Amino acid sequence: MEIKATSKYVRMTPTKARDLTRAITGRSVGEALRTVELNKRKAAVCIGKTLKSAIANAENNAELSADKLWVAQATVENGPTISRFWPRARGSAAPIRKKTAHVRITLTDEKPRRK
Repeated sequence: MEIKATSKYVRMTPTKARDLTRAITGRSVGEALRTVELNKRKAAVCIGKTLKSAIANAENNAELSADKLWVAQATVENGPTISRFWPRARGSAAPIRKKTAHVRITLTDEKPRRK
């Protein structure tokens, strides 16, 4: 059985968050939570919230125990980019791109195979 949780429009760059999602994919939920809580990055806070939401979905909606869950898939996809401008010399402007991300975490009750 697969349980999913999604966080959309998170104000962080997807490239900086992908390292952490690669680290937790294929691990048990306890190990993944420990990895996320010990990480100092800004992305760890959002990924941790999404992981806890997926665990709560599994316990409340599917009546599964959190001890027997595994992270089957954790992905960070590009969201919309917010465009702003920074004033520069002689009336010109430089673009500022504020990137957003969508975090998706899928949990299973079976141990996934490593690639």
